[in-house]
Amino acid sequence: MKLLRVKKNNRGAALITALVLTSLLAVAGVSYVNMATQNIRTASRRQKEIQTLNLADAGVQQCLLNLWLPFQENQNYDSFDPSCQGASVSAPMAAITGTIPGAGNFATGVISWSDPDSYDRVVIVRSVGWLDLNNDGTLDPGDPTKTIDVTVEYTLQRSPVFDYTYFINNYGWMDGFQPDQLIVNGDMRANGDFNFTDGSATVNGSVYAAQNLLLVPQSQGIVNTPPVKWTNTTYEANENTQTSDYAINESRWRPVYDQNIYGAQGSSNYEAWAPLLFNSTGQLDTTSNSITGAVIGDSAGINSWQLPTEGGTATESLITQNPTQQIIMPDLNDLSYYQNLSATYTDTLTTYNDGTPNPHAGQGAYLETWDPATQSYHTISTNGNISGSAILTGSQANPIIIHGPVTVSQDVLIQGYVSGQGTLYAGRNVHIIGSVIYSDPPVFQGPDQQALENANQKADLLGLAARGSAMMGDTTQYGYPYPLYYMEPPFTLGRYDANGNWIPPFNATETDSTGRMLYQSVVPDNILHALAQPVNQMDCIIYTNFVGGGDIGTGGDGLYFNGSIISKNEAMVVWSLPMRENYDNRIKEMSLTKQPLIDIDLPRSPEVVQSTWQDRGFSWGG
Repeated sequence: MKLLRVKKNNRGAALITALVLTSLLAVAGVSYVNMATQNIRTASRRQKEIQTLNLADAGVQQCLLNLWLPFQENQNYDSFDPSCQGASVSAPMAAITGTIPGAGNFATGVISWSDPDSYDRVVIVRSVGWLDLNNDGTLDPGDPTKTIDVTVEYTLQRSPVFDYTYFINNYGWMDGFQPDQLIVNGDMRANGDFNFTDGSATVNGSVYAAQNLLLVPQSQGIVNTPPVKWTNTTYEANENTQTSDYAINESRWRPVYDQNIYGAQGSSNYEAWAPLLFNSTGQLDTTSNSITGAVIGDSAGINSWQLPTEGGTATESLITQNPTQQIIMPDLNDLSYYQNLSATYTDTLTTYNDGTPNPHAGQGAYLETWDPATQSYHTISTNGNISGSAILTGSQANPIIIHGPVTVSQDVLIQGYVSGQGTLYAGRNVHIIGSVIYSDPPVFQGPDQQALENANQKADLLGLAARGSAMMGDTTQYGYPYPLYYMEPPFTLGRYDANGNWIPPFNATETDSTGRMLYQSVVPDNILHALAQPVNQMDCIIYTNFVGGGDIGTGGDGLYFNGSIISKNEAMVVWSLPMRENYDNRIKEMSLTKQPLIDIDLPRSPEVVQSTWQDRGFSWGG
């Protein structure tokens, strides 16, 4: 009996245990279902938030692109400002809506616009990405939405094309030179292929090419072969050989890297001076994560190279496989912009870097020439502008004097000595009809680079910028094949702009509204021919919308070019040797925080910079 009672009690306890376990399992099951459901809800919410974020970002990118394309092509704010002025949250401007099939919708517009100065515009773009859950084509209270604000600066900033001795927007070429005949002390770049043919020039600097699919025919952006390049030791030896042909104008050469002077690579002193030095060894600077030294860069990547003499085999070493990119070239088509720049210019530099006062502080732009009849200087500009053409000649005793940006509505004809710092803008052509020489040239050689920089900040500097072309030499003597063949198709190339519009190739023998061919001046041929002299030295920064070229070195003494040439097409024909090109590093932008040593108001190019990105939240279900 007792035994039977025990078994009975055991059966009751087992039943209770089973009920408890079943309840626990039920609770666990419900909890698991609730947790799984919550996870599914969270995952679904997260998925929709990411989806709507991507939709909102797509709207931002489309809105920014719509503003960028005309700004990039026109390089002014003429269409930009009217499309954005007056924008607010309640009245967005430049508004767009869109649907991405299978993904969702977006609504985007500019909600704020400001113009802090003549070079910058700041906009805030608000974008809403949303999912149309009931497919009614409208944003309903229950639809998932994501809102973001993006602040963007559209700016006309100093163009990096001025960081090069030679920059060509179509393709770069050096034909028929031997290493001792053409020596370039500076960097070279093209927005297309760069070819060295029929010999090899010496390039003591970097060479870049970039893929350009807008050119016709398209360019793959390749440097065809490495040019000769000196080692640091050879460069320094030629730099210090006063009797050497290489040493003519040697004071204009870039300093060569010397660890005893500039410090080890990666040091703060080296970082400060690296952009201004020649260093034959190209490498990746791990401190600044930038390329330093002389390299070859194209669409296949960036390589260091060594080729000290012609006929050898270049030794190349890959630094990075990242392809090069095109650099936007400024456009001078809108002359009124530069006329206004000249009229409103004021020299704002009060003190030089060495602490001495700037005697030109507060002055506007002007151009002065010597009048032999009155034996005095005359200001030939009015509020920084000249109507018509300007014929400028300067002697060593009485040089042309320039201050600030001066705009000439038609042609500029220039030769002789120049004093001051400024840029001449020509509404048509710049004609260099003789040597252009600084009265007070810069000196880049010496152990105390800060002292050199202080002195060079006050030395002469001239920019020549042409809305048309920069023609060198006596245009009345131009013929075929030299140099006109290189100023016409097929040598010059056509291209498409960013909006797909066809831009035909430049043809120097076409006529314009003046009735003159594009390579000719509106100044009569007999006057130009009487004034023209051989071009054997050019101390200047040359910028042109179309062709930079002509007959140089016709005096039999070669050519010394101390500055830069920036052009869409290049057609310089050299009639005597040697030819030397030396970069003027005073116009180089050494970093985003350190501006060029001298700002002579050179042409600017469009850029866009995103400054802030703000998440204004996700909403789903009201």
